[in-house]
Amino acid sequence: MSRGGANRETNSTEPRLSRASVGRLSLYLRRLEGLLGEGITKVSSGDLGEALGVTDAQVRKDLAYLGSLGHPGIGYPIQELVSAIRRALGIDREWLAALAGVGNLARALLRYRGFPQQGFRIVALFDTDPAKIGQQVEGLTIHGVGQIPEVIAATGAELGVLTVPVEGAQAVADMLVAAGIRGVLNFAPTVLRLPVNVSLVSVDLAVQLEQLAFLVQMASHD
Repeated sequence: MSRGGANRETNSTEPRLSRASVGRLSLYLRRLEGLLGEGITKVSSGDLGEALGVTDAQVRKDLAYLGSLGHPGIGYPIQELVSAIRRALGIDREWLAALAGVGNLARALLRYRGFPQQGFRIVALFDTDPAKIGQQVEGLTIHGVGQIPEVIAATGAELGVLTVPVEGAQAVADMLVAAGIRGVLNFAPTVLRLPVNVSLVSVDLAVQLEQLAFLVQMASHD
């Protein structure tokens, strides 16, 4: 089984949207859903950009990928824009996920209501600790990692969330992929090597804090 390079975090097919544009679409979506909640039905590129610290030209460029939704002097119909963004991001359907490593971070993620609101549902839990196996967390039973193949097959999970210790991350990721998981969200502070047809997104909280510390330090020197 071939494996991708250490720095790869998407599959080998180049996406039509850049990673930066995809990130901005997610931010637009959050803002638009908030506006809908306030009863607002239309928004201009200028208003949307100002709220998120993006130029109106960048907003128009990003949204142009979605088709002809806006009208000069009128703006964008928010409900149509929300539907188009969700379709472009692939979240116009429900995604089922399996979570491996049921520690404090995992329990916090399980309690986060934003996942089901955005179409993500965790349907399976795995751990290597015999003391945890069989326990119920947020209505889900914790299974041993040896049960990954049958549980993934039974639940139909396509995404995997890794909140395991560094030393076990690669082995558990390999088991999830072998069971049919198509994408992995990795919270373990290590580089995973996965097949080229499996998408990978890594979240290293320490790295994010390091970048924040750098920005604060640079700002203090201005």
